Amino acid sequence: MSNLLASTAVTIGIILAVVVVLVLFMLLLIVFCRYKKCPSDKIMVIYGKISPNKDGTYRSAKCIHGGAAFIWPFIQSYTFLDLTPLSISVDLKNALSKQNIRIDVPSIFTVGISTDPAIMQNAAERLLGLQLKQISELAKDVIFGQLRLVIATMEIEEINTDRDKFLEAISRNVEGELKKVGLKLINVNMTDISDESGYIVALGKEAAAKAINDAKISVAEENRKGAIGEANALMQQRINVAEAESRAIEGENKAKAEIAQSKALLREKEAEAMKLAVTAENVQAAKAKEESYAAEKQAEIARASREKATKEADVIVASEIEKRKIEIEADAEAENVRRRAKGEADAIFAKMEAEARGIYETLSKQAEGMDKLVHAAGTADEAVRLMIADKLEELVSTQVEAIKNLKIDKVTVWENGQNADGKTATANFVSGMMKSLPPLDDLYSMAGLKMPKLIAPEKVEAPEKSKKDGDKKSDKKDK
Repeated sequence: MSNLLASTAVTIGIILAVVVVLVLFMLLLIVFCRYKKCPSDKIMVIYGKISPNKDGTYRSAKCIHGGAAFIWPFIQSYTFLDLTPLSISVDLKNALSKQNIRIDVPSIFTVGISTDPAIMQNAAERLLGLQLKQISELAKDVIFGQLRLVIATMEIEEINTDRDKFLEAISRNVEGELKKVGLKLINVNMTDISDESGYIVALGKEAAAKAINDAKISVAEENRKGAIGEANALMQQRINVAEAESRAIEGENKAKAEIAQSKALLREKEAEAMKLAVTAENVQAAKAKEESYAAEKQAEIARASREKATKEADVIVASEIEKRKIEIEADAEAENVRRRAKGEADAIFAKMEAEARGIYETLSKQAEGMDKLVHAAGTADEAVRLMIADKLEELVSTQVEAIKNLKIDKVTVWENGQNADGKTATANFVSGMMKSLPPLDDLYSMAGLKMPKLIAPEKVEAPEKSKKDGDKKSDKKDK
């Protein structure tokens, strides 16, 4: 019995658990099904049991734009208002203006349900359940009335010229009425404005004529300004041309001066380059001669060595040469001719080589002698003086040749004793003969030398001579 009760209790517990799970699942399903999301192009209107506002005022519906909300089952329901803009064509005709002139104002208005919280409440109360066409007709009636009202308060000139003011007045009046039914004005587009009396056309013609006259006046004024400007431009052009020519002449003169200066610098550089080139050529020529002399020296040494070897060969191997003489004569004539030709060529080369060595030795010895002479004299000038002194004999011989053909058969000298200067007539005669010879003293002076005192005594200054004469006179008086 106890087991039966226990099994019954377990069964009841399982049933209860299943029921609880089903209830919870149903509750979750209901919650998920009643939680509604609002698209961005719609307004979700929740109606039924709606809680009052925070200030305690009553609400007939709750409007949500975007987001989501939970819809209580049985006590609440929901629907959507479409936010699609509505384009309404308003072909207003014979609207009476402030001047009592009837005009036609065709226009296109674009309206839509407003998303402002207060205006959405009006839309939920007045437009809920209506189709878009019905909403469009409702808005059209409101626009017609307000448009006639705005035109009746404005003159045609204002309507035609100041479109911004006209559109602002329309927007202000029309939008105020549309808000009452939950709509808002999005855009207003006036296509054209006309009247039956042709007043607007006349205004257009008047404006066109005025514009044409103003344009003509502007053209004449611009032509006048253009003529003045052209004259000023020509004057400025002449001034600019004169200034440009002046600057051009100044620039040409400056350029010519720079060209002349550049040519002078070029000539100077060419002269310096020519000087360096000539110096380099002289240096290279001197080096070439030096190398030639060295080559000649080496050739001469080689020739001496070969001659020495030849002499040794003549002395040492004379018997061997005699022994091989018979064999050499037996060789072919062609070989003899070849050897003779080669021997002649070697002889000519040896002769020329010997001559080159001789020239090289001569020049080398002269250079060495000159170097020793400069070293012995101390300076190059003193060496030149020594060389001139060495050649004086030849120079004197050349001068003597000039008078050697003079014939003097007889020379008679009358001796009268000493003259006033203490010299005898014979001494004066010999001195005069010496003076008749070529001026050796000048020749010696040019060479930096002095004549011997025996031939050319030193000249005595006048004061010293007068002193000596005074001494001689005093000696005579003493005697």
